[in-house]
Amino acid sequence: MNIKQLDAMSAYSQATKQMQDGLVSRGGEDGVKGSSAFSALVTESLSDVASVTKNVELQSAKSLVGKADLVDVATAVQNAEVVVQTVVSVRDKVVAAYNDILKMPI
Repeated sequence: MNIKQLDAMSAYSQATKQMQDGLVSRGGEDGVKGSSAFSALVTESLSDVASVTKNVELQSAKSLVGKADLVDVATAVQNAEVVVQTVVSVRDKVVAAYNDILKMPI
């Protein structure tokens, strides 16, 4: 099993746990207000991308001054690549689902 599969399994189990823990709130009377599990998942994914990119920048800066190992830099870059690929895949699926909904007859 490679790292990408482990990351995917970890992300799936974390998302499932969040859904079961009740991140879905009912909101106001019209159901629009409040936070949904999907929006929380998207927000968390975007914050993960931001933290991973900060880690890559930090590791790169450390390697430039000779304070970081090349393995640490490569691991951070690979981790960032996996996180960004995951977010892009989810975005593509959401856009495809939205387009499918738009194509539905009324």
